[in-house]
Amino acid sequence: MLKNLKVFVVMPAYNESAHIKDTISRVPSFVDKIIVIDDASSDNTSEIVRSTADERIQIIVNGQNLGVGGATIAGYRRALQEDVDIVVKLDADGQMDPNNIGKLIKPIVDCEADYTKGFRFHDRQTLRKMPKIRLFGNLGLSYLVKMASGYWNIFDPTNGFTAIHRGALELLELDNISRDYFFETDMLCSLYRLQSLVKDVMLPTHYGTETSRLSASKALIQFPAKLFFRYLQRIIWRYYVRDFSVFSILFFFGWIFFLFGLIFGAAIWYINASKGIATPTGTVMLSVVPLFLGFQMLLHANLYDVSNIPNETLQRQSAEGDNESGT
Repeated sequence: MLKNLKVFVVMPAYNESAHIKDTISRVPSFVDKIIVIDDASSDNTSEIVRSTADERIQIIVNGQNLGVGGATIAGYRRALQEDVDIVVKLDADGQMDPNNIGKLIKPIVDCEADYTKGFRFHDRQTLRKMPKIRLFGNLGLSYLVKMASGYWNIFDPTNGFTAIHRGALELLELDNISRDYFFETDMLCSLYRLQSLVKDVMLPTHYGTETSRLSASKALIQFPAKLFFRYLQRIIWRYYVRDFSVFSILFFFGWIFFLFGLIFGAAIWYINASKGIATPTGTVMLSVVPLFLGFQMLLHANLYDVSNIPNETLQRQSAEGDNESGT
């Protein structure tokens, strides 16, 4: 127990017999319980976990492989059945040092965040150690994740070392969160709907003999479509359903002007080029002006969105609501 707060670790594991014992041994003593989810491993992961004889361990053995997201959600559900305050998600492969759990949860303990996640890209040494394919994959997806989730201040979206306060976890619709390796990103999108305050925590990482099961090429192919869909969902919910603001106007008319200028200009150019005639200046301007006007409106809408990141924790909002109801 840390500052009268119960801290649980949820550890999804699939064929991690080579690393899980060492990872468990380094979990700090203030962690009250370690929930290991053996996600239908084909090796002796469960037997090795039991052999550690750590009294804090609870084991969930999945009958079929649910994916990292599905396994983590199973651990979340088990944690919510008990009087837990903070749940840490820690992968069993040992890439993230369990000794850093205290740093990871500090913003939550101090009521400065509802959800925290590790951030690996803060120094050159870490960047050198990180496999290049993972580095470029993370950097390539970072902007798309910012746009889709609304957390423009968050980096390293696929980092699996996270912590969440019970108040936020209880409000999440866990059934609607992705079960595969899109899980961490989908968590951010779901947390934005709650207007949870999310923070990066700069932590080192270690790359040894473990192998990543997330294919960078597969992620770059599959993730953009999912992220674009999440982006549209977020924009519609945040700026047209939940609220209506200057963003709503700029975004709507910005796309109308931009697409009109683009489509009209391309159509006129194609028609005139096929006939071998020059396009009049006035016609060109009729395409260029709405194109640039639409671009400027979309740019300002984006700047508005960047400045509209959640800035108050659900913990504080809940405490303020309790105080108001008490008076």
